[in-house]
Amino acid sequence: MSQPPGPSPAGRAPAPARPSATDRASAADRARAGRGATPPGPRRPTDAVGASDRRHSRPASAAVYRRRRLVVLVGLLLVVGLVAALLAWVWPGFARADAAPQPAPTVTVTAEAPTPTLEPVARTGTSAFATALPDTVLDLVLRADPATEAWTPARALEAYELVYADGEGDDATTVTVVAGQWATVAEAETAAADLVAAAGEPTDTGDVEVAGERAGTYAVTPAGDGLATVTWRNGTAVLQATGPADVVTDVYAAYPL
Repeated sequence: MSQPPGPSPAGRAPAPARPSATDRASAADRARAGRGATPPGPRRPTDAVGASDRRHSRPASAAVYRRRRLVVLVGLLLVVGLVAALLAWVWPGFARADAAPQPAPTVTVTAEAPTPTLEPVARTGTSAFATALPDTVLDLVLRADPATEAWTPARALEAYELVYADGEGDDATTVTVVAGQWATVAEAETAAADLVAAAGEPTDTGDVEVAGERAGTYAVTPAGDGLATVTWRNGTAVLQATGPADVVTDVYAAYPL
């Protein structure tokens, strides 16, 4: 006769229940699935939210910069060499055998202004025009300055005959300058034209300029025996210089009036 189930003898705990066939199959499936899974690898920076891959953001090394500078320098040297070759062999071609020689620089030697060896005579004229006439011109010194009435018929207000010389005696170089003052430019212009016509056919004419402005005209006329006459007008003043042809033009150029 069977006994009903009850507590185990001597108070022992009941044995655990055996798993069923279904439970054993499920456990086997989970084990097989676990053996085939790939374990998780190390976490990369890009796996983090907001992280970036820094593997290609390292700064270039000093060697890279040196190589770059070397490349730039070599390029510049090549460009300079090419330009120099073009200048030497193409244009202007100074390295070619048939190149035209460079002209020698012009050297200008300025002679010192001649120094007068005489003392000018005392002036006789006292007007503003008379005192404006120079005592010396180049190496010529005033030897006389008498007033003259030669130009009075031409309505000159005043006129003076100035004699300049570079020494005493007959061997001295002498230039005579007659200078007159007129009341208006028109009267002075007419008087100058008459003097030029009376002197003869001029060989040289031009404008008299003062501070870049035209103030009158000049004319150079041969006078025979190696002499020449220069007649010029400067505003209301008219002047006429006569002397050696190779000196009188220099006197005109140096005369301050």
